[in-house]
Amino acid sequence: MRTLIIVPTHNEAANICTVLDEIQRHVPNTDIMVIDDSSTDDTRSLVRKRIAAGDAIEIVEREEKRGLGDAYLHAFRLALADGYDAVVEIDADMSHDPAVLPTMLAVAERGIDLVIGSRYIPGGSVVGWPRRRTWLSRWGNRYAAIMLGLAVNDATAGYRVYRTDALRAINLDGIQAGGYGFQVEMTYRTVGEGLSVVEIPIQFRDRVAGTSKMHRGIVFEAFKLVTYWGLADLFSMRRRRRAYREEVQAAAAQNRSS
Repeated sequence: MRTLIIVPTHNEAANICTVLDEIQRHVPNTDIMVIDDSSTDDTRSLVRKRIAAGDAIEIVEREEKRGLGDAYLHAFRLALADGYDAVVEIDADMSHDPAVLPTMLAVAERGIDLVIGSRYIPGGSVVGWPRRRTWLSRWGNRYAAIMLGLAVNDATAGYRVYRTDALRAINLDGIQAGGYGFQVEMTYRTVGEGLSVVEIPIQFRDRVAGTSKMHRGIVFEAFKLVTYWGLADLFSMRRRRRAYREEVQAAAAQNRSS
C-alpha cells in the first residue's frame, strides 16, 4: 500500500526533526510531505537539509497561513493526483506517537476507509492537558456525535489514515471547516458516504516544545458548523418522513377509490 504521510507545520522547528526521525524509524517505506504555512523560524531550512541528504521527504511551502484543513486538503489533492493508496494525518508536535502508525496502516490495508487514532476509547488517553481542555474536547466529541448521529468517540482526532478511494468518494471541494471542525466534517462526510471507520486507541501527549495553534475562534467555528449540519439533517429527515407519509396516504386513497 503506497502511503503518503502528511505533516502540516507552522513554526515547528523545535519538533520537526524529531517527528521526521520517528516516522522514518517506524514506517521507513513511506513518503513524507511537509506542508508548511508561512513559518518564520527554521522549520523550512531543517526540512530542506533532510531532503538534500536524500530523505524521502517533500516540502510544500505556502506563503500564507491558511489553516489546518486547507493544508490537508491541498495535500490530499496532491496525493490523489500522484496515485497514492493511503494518506496519513499526523501532527508535527509529537502529540501523536509514530510508533502506532504500523498498526493503523495495517488496519487500513485490510480495507478500512478511515482509521482514527482515538483518545476516548478503552486503552486511549490524554496526557499533559489541563482538566478544562480535556473536558472541552470530550464534550465537543459528545456534542458532535449526538448532533450528527456519529458512532465515533473521537471525531475531532487529528491522527488518521484515509484510503484514497475514500477521499475520492467524499466531495473535498465542498468541505467548509478550516480549523478544529475540519476533522469532524471529514468524519461526518465519511460516515455519510457509508464508508468504514475504525478507532485505534492512542495515548495523546500535549506538545512539549513550540506553541499551540488552538484558539477560541477555531472552537466556535466547529460548534457553529456542527450545529448547522445537525439541524439541516433533522429538517431533511422530517421532510423525507412527511413526503413518505404523503406518498403512503396517496397510495391508500388510490386503492380505496379503485
